[in-house]
Amino acid sequence: MSAAMKQFPDSPAPAASAGSPGGSHDEVPKTSSGSAEAPAPSERAAAPSRSRTWPPISVIMPVLNEERHLREAVRQVLNQAYDGPIEVVLAVGPSRDRTQEVADALAAEDPRVTVVPNPTGRTPNALNAAIAASRHQIVARVDGHAMLPADYLKVAVETLEETGADNVGGIMAAEGRTPFECAVARAMTSKLGVGGARFHTGGEAGPADTVYLGVFRRSALDRVGGYDEHFLRAQDWEMNHRIRATGGLVWFQPRMRVSYRPRSTVRALAKQYFHYGRWRRVVAHTHQGTINMRYLAPPLAVLAMLAGVLISPFFWPGLLIPGAYAVGILAGSLVTGRGLAPAALVRLPIAYATMHISWGWGFLTSPRRLRKPAPAAGTGSEKPGKPGFSAIGLDEWGAPADRAGSDGSAR
Repeated sequence: MSAAMKQFPDSPAPAASAGSPGGSHDEVPKTSSGSAEAPAPSERAAAPSRSRTWPPISVIMPVLNEERHLREAVRQVLNQAYDGPIEVVLAVGPSRDRTQEVADALAAEDPRVTVVPNPTGRTPNALNAAIAASRHQIVARVDGHAMLPADYLKVAVETLEETGADNVGGIMAAEGRTPFECAVARAMTSKLGVGGARFHTGGEAGPADTVYLGVFRRSALDRVGGYDEHFLRAQDWEMNHRIRATGGLVWFQPRMRVSYRPRSTVRALAKQYFHYGRWRRVVAHTHQGTINMRYLAPPLAVLAMLAGVLISPFFWPGLLIPGAYAVGILAGSLVTGRGLAPAALVRLPIAYATMHISWGWGFLTSPRRLRKPAPAAGTGSEKPGKPGFSAIGLDEWGAPADRAGSDGSAR
């Protein structure tokens, strides 16, 4: 990985100063050989954050049925501890509540907020519409109910510059309020619940397959044609795959920690993970070789338990298979549930089983009609859209009948 920082063309140039007439704080000093010369750690630490010019950022938000959280989410974006310009583009779908009115009021109150329509109500369409309406070379995806830490954008820009990555993102920090939400939050942050994905469980900073939300270079979005509007879920993972396949770097930064409110009922959690599994199989069909045992474990467990139940009338030991799963989940809940209140702890096995079985059943029953059609022979391209969001529109894709909310991305 090159040590040279990739710069952002629309960064405003600082006033000229002695010794650097017309210079820009975003330019990287060069050695006599032409390579980038990074400042010493002591020099970086001594320089106050306001002594440099921070590039402007476009924050894009897909919004649907977010009346309750939208105003606070936008406020946390606009109040970021970030010294560069920020714009917020809200792509609003046909909501069942007052989301449109709240979004319009926010735009009327602050010129930094823009509202664009998303008639389909689908997440990838909303993201592409917001990208097309945005202006800056750094594009940050934020959900309509996400609560960002105050330094989120600052850390993102520093990480983009230090690593040369095309996309950086952090931890999906699930936090519950009710006993069931607390149980789901613990399941979503444990390896027993979601495997080893660092954006769920934490870990060291470094290259990753995908990250939560994401702060992108516009050049990377242009290069891959944006979000593929075929994918109702899993659009984050799918686009990050294309970024990596075209030579880009996706970087996990654990300092970028975003609060996430889990589903509040078993039914809502089951529906969420059923669609995650269903669409992850669509991604696996589209991008051959992207599936591994982490993803195959839930459907294999479901098949094994189903087989055990079906043969049990003729061969009673078949019940040992679902029984072994139940014992394993109970034991795992005791280990991973340490510190939970008793009311949440007794719900933890239910949360694990709901997530595993729903994801696995969704994967197994994913219908062929959801698969993305192969590109026509001779097109020479599998990009979902066209490059250059600022100048031209995006191609449209046929959409499945159901819709996604603003957090409709399988991980």
